[in-house]
Amino acid sequence: MSEIVIRHVTPEDAAASMHIYSQPDTMANTLHLPLPSLQKWQERLSHLSPAGHSLVACIDEKVVGQLTLEVLAPARRRHCATLGMGVDQAYRNRGVGKALLGAAVDLCDNWLQVTRMELTVFADNPAAIALYRHFGFEVEGTAKAFAMRHGEMIDTHYMARLK
Repeated sequence: MSEIVIRHVTPEDAAASMHIYSQPDTMANTLHLPLPSLQKWQERLSHLSPAGHSLVACIDEKVVGQLTLEVLAPARRRHCATLGMGVDQAYRNRGVGKALLGAAVDLCDNWLQVTRMELTVFADNPAAIALYRHFGFEVEGTAKAFAMRHGEMIDTHYMARLK
C-alpha cells in the first residue's frame, strides 16, 4: 500500500477537491450541494480564513481526501475548532480519513491551543461516527431534521472531543 501524505491545501487542489465533493455519497454525507463549480472551489482555496487550516491527503501525489479545520474566533471560544472532511470513494477504508483526522488532532493538541474539537455527522453514517469515536469524539446530542438530503430531512449528531 502506498504512503498517505498529509499537506496543506493549495489553490491547485481545487479540481481534486471538487471531484471528491462531487461524488454522490461524499456530497450526501456533507452539507455540500450537488454540481459544485470549479470556480467556487478555486475561490475557496485561494481565500482561506486566517483561522482556517485546510489539509489534503495524497496517495502517489493524487489528492484523495480533504479536511477543513476552523478555529473559532469569538474570544470566549478560541479554545474550540470545528471540522469537516471528505474522502474520495475509491480510497475509502485505506486509512485516508484516519490520517487526515490524526493530523487535525495533532494540530489542535500540540500547536493551536485548541482543547475542544466539534463536528456534526449524519446519524446514519456509522463509518464516520466510528472514525470520530476512535479519536475520542463523543456524541453530545442529536439534531432532529438537521439538513435536507435526497428530499428528506436527516438527523445529525453533535460530536465533540475534549483534550
